Amino acid sequence: MMHFVAVPIALIALFLFLVRMVENKLVFFPATYPEGFWQPQQYALQPTDAFFEASDGVKLHGWYFEQENSIATLLIFHGNAGNISHRLHFIAQLKAHLPVNVFIFDYRGYGKSEGSPSESGLYLDARAAYAYLTETLRCASHEIILHGRSLGGAIAIDLAREVDAGGLLLESTFSRGNDMAREMFKFMPVWWLSKIKLDSQAKIAAIDLPLLMFHGRRDRVVPFHLGQKLFEAANEPKQFIEIPKAGHNDVYVVGETEFFPAIQIFLEQTIAGKE
Repeated sequence: MMHFVAVPIALIALFLFLVRMVENKLVFFPATYPEGFWQPQQYALQPTDAFFEASDGVKLHGWYFEQENSIATLLIFHGNAGNISHRLHFIAQLKAHLPVNVFIFDYRGYGKSEGSPSESGLYLDARAAYAYLTETLRCASHEIILHGRSLGGAIAIDLAREVDAGGLLLESTFSRGNDMAREMFKFMPVWWLSKIKLDSQAKIAAIDLPLLMFHGRRDRVVPFHLGQKLFEAANEPKQFIEIPKAGHNDVYVVGETEFFPAIQIFLEQTIAGKE
């Protein structure tokens, strides 16, 4: 009898140990250069390459897309997979619909950026990107909108606690890494051993920036209720927009008629109102 009990316990313990060992690989799925679509001219885009360093010496790469008569600059924190070249269609749509400059960069280990991804490392990368935007490109802090999608939402929220910005724009993101682990592994207590916290729910309560959130009701990657949970923890002023037929990656496509006009109004209220 003891044998029949001990074997399942041992297997569960082994499983949890292995998860802990490969945790980063379960969260981060980088595509390194030359994988991707590195010809932005196919989307009629002409970015300026940005090369900069995180505080621990890791060299990073990003793209800056300038637009005439812009009223704001979006600092984009992309999701956990691919690299910046996979976001060209989204950037083209942003520039077509909104009067904004766009700065998007790759975290360590993604695209042309050096190093390997980790939670603490991505936070350093975010600070380096903000510093490049404000110190090298001389963007006014009150004209910067921190825009995080999925995993990038957690990175944007962490940065928003420490820097000045015009507002916070979140898309398809979650409350905490532990909540995501519970959704993924159900009854296996992976969340209990996890080193990766991504605790946006706790952090967002300390942020007073205007907030605009989007989430697809049919999101099968980040459940809709985790987006709601995060929103409930946020301070006013805030707005949550549900896109009923959207999944995880198509919010701006399926919800185009709501997505871009809502951001336009958000910019006018948060940026233009401060000038």
